[in-house]
Amino acid sequence: MYSIINRRAVMRGAALAGIGSALPGWARQVSAGTTALPPELSGETLRLSVGHVMRRIDGRDAHRIGINGHAPAPLIRLREGQRVRIEVENTLGEETSIHWHGLLLPFQMDGVPGVSFPGIPARGRFTYEFPVIQSGTYWYHSHSGLQEQMGHYGPIVIDPAGADPVGFDREHVVMLSDHSPLHPHAIFRKLKLEPGYFNRQRQTLGGLLAGRDQKAGERAEWGAMRMDPTDIADVTGSTYTYLVNGHGPTDNWTALFRPGERVRLRFVNASAMTTFNVRIPGLAMNVVAADGQNVRPVEIDEFQFAPAETYDVIVVPREDRAFTIVGESIDRSGMARATLAPRAGMVAPVPPLRRRPIATMTDMGMGAMGGSCAPEHAAMGHCSPGGEGHAMDHSMRDFTPAPGVKRDPGVQTISPMPADRTDYPGQGLEDAGRRTLNYRMLEALTPNPDPRPPGREMVIHLTGNMERYMWSFDGVKFAHVDRPIAMRSGERVRVTLVNDTMMGHPIHLHGHFFELVTGKGAHAPRKHTVLVQPGGKVSWDVTAEPGDWAFHCHMLYHMHAGMMQVVQVRDAEGKVA
Repeated sequence: MYSIINRRAVMRGAALAGIGSALPGWARQVSAGTTALPPELSGETLRLSVGHVMRRIDGRDAHRIGINGHAPAPLIRLREGQRVRIEVENTLGEETSIHWHGLLLPFQMDGVPGVSFPGIPARGRFTYEFPVIQSGTYWYHSHSGLQEQMGHYGPIVIDPAGADPVGFDREHVVMLSDHSPLHPHAIFRKLKLEPGYFNRQRQTLGGLLAGRDQKAGERAEWGAMRMDPTDIADVTGSTYTYLVNGHGPTDNWTALFRPGERVRLRFVNASAMTTFNVRIPGLAMNVVAADGQNVRPVEIDEFQFAPAETYDVIVVPREDRAFTIVGESIDRSGMARATLAPRAGMVAPVPPLRRRPIATMTDMGMGAMGGSCAPEHAAMGHCSPGGEGHAMDHSMRDFTPAPGVKRDPGVQTISPMPADRTDYPGQGLEDAGRRTLNYRMLEALTPNPDPRPPGREMVIHLTGNMERYMWSFDGVKFAHVDRPIAMRSGERVRVTLVNDTMMGHPIHLHGHFFELVTGKGAHAPRKHTVLVQPGGKVSWDVTAEPGDWAFHCHMLYHMHAGMMQVVQVRDAEGKVA
């Protein structure tokens, strides 16, 4: 026993000594590690109690909102084909709710106060009951106020009724999120008063002279448009600690494996505001599911995913050593970090944060990148001319809004040449030097259930004014919407989202999966959330399911500021079938 303990201590010491100079400041204090997770709940009847929780994150106490005394909340494990009854008790002094993100269920059970049910009042109770008709990786979270930012979220894994088409020996849920010591309402107030409050990476004279930042002429052009090209993320590592399963970088949460095993990592982006770039240096990842839906395996080295998206990957670590799981924030202001290792207590080199990206004219909707366009998009006449260097009068950003877009102070800019960017890996990954995922690489494993072509199309603009921190659809904040988005039960609709802002927006439609229009035909990838890149557009086809469904940006403070509407689906007689 002594020799085993001594060998482990030596290995850990050598690893720490070898990486010390390459680590960010926090990483020089990495702990021995923990494999701790919240408990797992399963069965026909589950009981959840929402309440205040104190957690220790990177050595500091933090007030959170959790479930059954845990934040993040327990893993809920279900099986396709079962029926589940979930009894929720609210011990808070305010209303709460639980939305079952990505689950197909009756709209009354969807969990959005004021849309699909009245909410769970303070000290009140509510029982969710629904059939489980799918399998895959999902999650659940509050849809009340800003509670999600405070830890009110947890993972869901649904095992298939039959054999799983994905073969694996071991699995781990890897849930990424963001935590701040500031109360979420304080964060929102700061954003309203000064939208760039948390941006500590603005361009400087030193950066210009060193060639890291834009040239003077480009900076002047951006200034004339009242835009900051470094404003990639609203809330950054200046206040956020990035978490893995509720643990900070120095907590060193560790997922175990045996060399040679096929390990399934179920990545969930449960953050309030952070788009992550995920990689495991030294290991290739095979993506096998997106948003819980099986896809044909595609081997990559890195992927970007936005709040509310999930990806399942298979890794096969063959060496008896540790690997670092890196979740770098899109603006490179910080990272979530964990370890994949054969034994607890091990660490691996942590790569330094990479240079932060700077937005381009393409991000401002100034033309398609190389004129690329998905075939279905081209057939409907949606491709824009030009390429990355296409000349454009920048003042076009301030001219007449697109049809259907209300022009008011909440609409700062309109993209004159929005491009289909589904072949784009994401901001900062254009020249990553490794295989990076994009939406066009995804193909559904089995044909889609509804092969009908869409009967009509609707175009929805994602609009905002960063200076005033106002966000909306078609220039109208949720509080000012006078009628819902109407669809007919069972109809096929093509929805084209046009991003008129310089920020990416993960758009989520409750109660549905939609098929991305990326040229894959019957094997188009099915998703519940799609990241619409800055200055870009995305089309998807959907079969409307009866009910009232929330439709919103999953950046929590964007939704809170107004980027939300309701999709109302009725039959020919105006009734919910």
